[in-house]
Amino acid sequence: MKIAIVCYPTFGGSGVVATELGIALANRGHEVHFVTYRQPVRLGQLNNKIYFHEVNVPEYPLFKYQPYELALSSKLVDTVKLHGIELLHVHYAIPHAYAGYMAKQMLAEENIHIPMITTLHGTDITLVGKHPFYKPAVTFSINNSDVVTSVSESLKQQTLDLFDIKKEIEVIPNFIDTTKYSNSFTDCQRSLMAEENERIVTHISNFRKVKRIPDVIRVFHKIQEQIPAKLVLVGEGPEKEGAEKLCEQLGISDRVIFLGNSNEIDRILCFSDLFLLPSETESFGLAALEAMINRVPVISSNTGGIPEVNEQGISGFLSEVGDIEEMAVNALKILSDDVILEKFKENAVKSARKFDILNVLPLYEEVYEKAYASRLNKTYS
Repeated sequence: MKIAIVCYPTFGGSGVVATELGIALANRGHEVHFVTYRQPVRLGQLNNKIYFHEVNVPEYPLFKYQPYELALSSKLVDTVKLHGIELLHVHYAIPHAYAGYMAKQMLAEENIHIPMITTLHGTDITLVGKHPFYKPAVTFSINNSDVVTSVSESLKQQTLDLFDIKKEIEVIPNFIDTTKYSNSFTDCQRSLMAEENERIVTHISNFRKVKRIPDVIRVFHKIQEQIPAKLVLVGEGPEKEGAEKLCEQLGISDRVIFLGNSNEIDRILCFSDLFLLPSETESFGLAALEAMINRVPVISSNTGGIPEVNEQGISGFLSEVGDIEEMAVNALKILSDDVILEKFKENAVKSARKFDILNVLPLYEEVYEKAYASRLNKTYS
């Protein structure tokens, strides 16, 4: 099947999932066309089954903000016609599903009928989507998709609670390609980050307010008061400057390492002992899953889709949002004993393997087949 995937090309979870899905589909023999404004960060070298089409947005003095949705929908029309695309898979309700719908209408004028799958990832629903300015467009885009999926049961329920949805929403969880983690790094130079007797605690995110970066730092502050430890923070975003100042105020700047954005997440996680994810909300918790498959237990908030990934007392611990005290206590339960730490590391991998892409990919292929069949018989709702 020839599939066009629309996503954000950045370090965010939705872009990562969309890119990894496209690569896996190509490995299964499908022809995959990524359509976005920049080559996705997780997309390595292109091959004869993977293509990238850049969306260029011409600048006109008339527009205060350049109309990306218009450029995207036009690019989709051109891509579908030029390459014989059979199905659109858009990640994020807006602007991608909105642009996809417009592309479908333009194509229908030429008697080209193409189904569109919309995958909901989180902030397109819980943050941007529920804003009064965007809510009608989000509702319209979802209801006019041929198939709608969400990455967790929690996000599905939030979508139904927030919007007047007429479509069935199918839950297809995020995934991990376990084959990429079958071998340990031979050059995992832990000594570059910490002393031999120090534990390494890690957090990876886009440093937005919803990630509660101050909570990460305060939990670590309590950890390092009890045991020798270093904190590794990976990512960039609006909360980074405040995080640096908080480390200075707490007197722990010498124990906190800011690495910025990185394409070597697995290399970083290979020497980590614990992952902190105290988010206000997470639609799924992909960062936690990536930590777990790298043998890193997780201390997280008990919110959104995280409990569907992080198993209480098995792969880590869950606490109420903002409960820094309990998170620190649970962290120390894991980190203070080598035997307990090793048990949690082993359990983290076992829990993560449930989300192997080989288990999830057939669910997407089944949805694709149903949606493609609907192009002819219109029976899929």
